[in-house]
Amino acid sequence: MLRILQKIFYWFFQIFTNIKTDGVAYLSTPGACILVMNHLSVMDSPLLFSRIKRDDFTALVATKHRKNPLFRFLVDCVNGIWIDRYILEVEPLKQIITFLKKGGIIAIAPEGTRSRNHQMSQAKNGVAYLAWKTNAMIVPVAIAGTQDVFPSLLRFQRSRVILRVGKPFHLPEVHREERDHDLQRNTDEIMCRIAAMLPPEYRGFYANHPSLLALQQ
Repeated sequence: MLRILQKIFYWFFQIFTNIKTDGVAYLSTPGACILVMNHLSVMDSPLLFSRIKRDDFTALVATKHRKNPLFRFLVDCVNGIWIDRYILEVEPLKQIITFLKKGGIIAIAPEGTRSRNHQMSQAKNGVAYLAWKTNAMIVPVAIAGTQDVFPSLLRFQRSRVILRVGKPFHLPEVHREERDHDLQRNTDEIMCRIAAMLPPEYRGFYANHPSLLALQQ
């Protein structure tokens, strides 16, 4: 079922969008990995999923989507982990950490929800925390244009979609006595690496961040 779904999503984007990809081989990096992406549309996860070759893949999905039978079916097919964006639940957190410590690959959008203005918003520190606890590699993923997929189809047009994947990296060490500062620093590093791969109009909160400016030098 996983492979069938992947092929369906792959050909959907190939046929109905004008898609440009770069660095997708990094999506199959071995070992524990967190794919960290900006979030524009419900089409972000299917786009990412369609390019991954590993079998041990899952994603974090907001519990509100359980109300949609089709979406719930698709999430369950890829063994998605349901989370409440507003409540820190111990059981899903343990599930995520265990999954990563076993060497799995998981997709997370640190902003927590879709961007309404198509620009990056300030991210939460959850991904940096998970990387600290599991020593997982970070794989930055930049997505643009998915918000236009369905509106363009209604006009019988193909939207321009971009999927860029950056080189995997490990975050700097987090020191317990400076935990909050170090987690924030690492979160900013992740998001600025994503922003560096996006067109300028998508960078939003991170457009003038010092870490992004340093990456562009």
